[in-house]
Amino acid sequence: MTRILFTDARLVDPGAATDTGGHLLVENGRIAARIPDGADLPDAPVRVDCGGQCLAPGIVDFGVKVGEPGERHKESFKTAGRAAAAGGVTTMVTRPDTLTPIDNPETLEFALRRGIAASPVRIAPMAALTKGRAGQEMTEIGFLIDAGAVAFTDGDRVLEDTRVFQRCLTYAAGLGALVSAHPQDPGLSRGAAATSGKFATLRGLPAVSPMAERIGLERDLALVEMTRARYHADQITSRAALPALRRARAEGLDVSAGISIHHLTLNALDVGPYRTFFKVKPPLRDEDDRLAMVEALREGLIDVVCSMHTPQDEESKRLPFEEAASGAVGLETLLPAALRLYHSGDLDLPALFRALALNPARRLGLEGGRLTPGAPADLVLFDPDAPFVLDRATLQSKSKNTPFDGAKMQGRVAGTWVGGRRVFPLESSP
Repeated sequence: MTRILFTDARLVDPGAATDTGGHLLVENGRIAARIPDGADLPDAPVRVDCGGQCLAPGIVDFGVKVGEPGERHKESFKTAGRAAAAGGVTTMVTRPDTLTPIDNPETLEFALRRGIAASPVRIAPMAALTKGRAGQEMTEIGFLIDAGAVAFTDGDRVLEDTRVFQRCLTYAAGLGALVSAHPQDPGLSRGAAATSGKFATLRGLPAVSPMAERIGLERDLALVEMTRARYHADQITSRAALPALRRARAEGLDVSAGISIHHLTLNALDVGPYRTFFKVKPPLRDEDDRLAMVEALREGLIDVVCSMHTPQDEESKRLPFEEAASGAVGLETLLPAALRLYHSGDLDLPALFRALALNPARRLGLEGGRLTPGAPADLVLFDPDAPFVLDRATLQSKSKNTPFDGAKMQGRVAGTWVGGRRVFPLESSP
């Protein structure tokens, strides 16, 4: 296979926590060697001049919704894969909350075949934890693992029956399976469209206290302590929930936590005059909560930053705020939005890519997220300083529901490679 030599790169290595100049040699779809500046360069039939831009492991996006099966009008594997490649995402960890839930091996195998055939990036599917995501009967976790499931989740549906959740966790623990949950108290959060406070009151929006997240997380962690299961909180967005997470870590529980890029870079005031593109689940929090999340990420208490890519069509968003569907697309905006934390001085690039690539890969047992020899050559080349104004009409996703429409951003992807094969831009090679 082709040898590729990436020259004059700024190598961002989250594993070694380094950001240094050098070169990278790829052979047979895997990283063969890192070569420091000044060293002799080997021959290679293909050379990519990085021009001093950043070369980092491709993003592993934990929690992408694709509309197949059932909602291809919102997003297909083809359009999601193109959007991922354009955004520097080399692995999409897909959610099972499709119109036909991915809750049995046959449906999972169908989705995986579709993804492999239509998407230029890797697919790592999650499967439903309960049948129909109804919270009543556990799925066939062992068979789903054999079919390729990397984790189990009912998405943003809280499994309300504690006994059923305990059984699911116990069974998953016996198989070493990872369970991802949405920590919320369903009674408090049901019907909410905003975070409680002065802003929601003035806007007349049904609101939920951030304590609903803490209550939900406390329950989940108590069950994790009982069952010793591997657990991932898909989104921790409020400072009220952090003490419980910190205590679980101190007690040695196998617990990790993620946060969406929207909760990390936006706050409740961005909703403004009922802008439904800013309606996400859980709702955007106050600025104090956002700052606490940035600090938790810097500390390592929050492990994963993801897009929580949730495509919605125009009809479901162009409604009164309370009635509009929740969710935003994020595959193409994840990297430039995350670079806001780099430009603000909150995180350096290795720490940022630890949360975007290395940590999710490790948590799911995937090979990616690394720049070490032997790792797959899943790479993103980007200029962290390139400015642009986002126009949602240019997004590769079928749905265009982004809160960053018209926003001034920094950070453009110049190239994306999966297994040494260039997948963005497609018109140039390799």
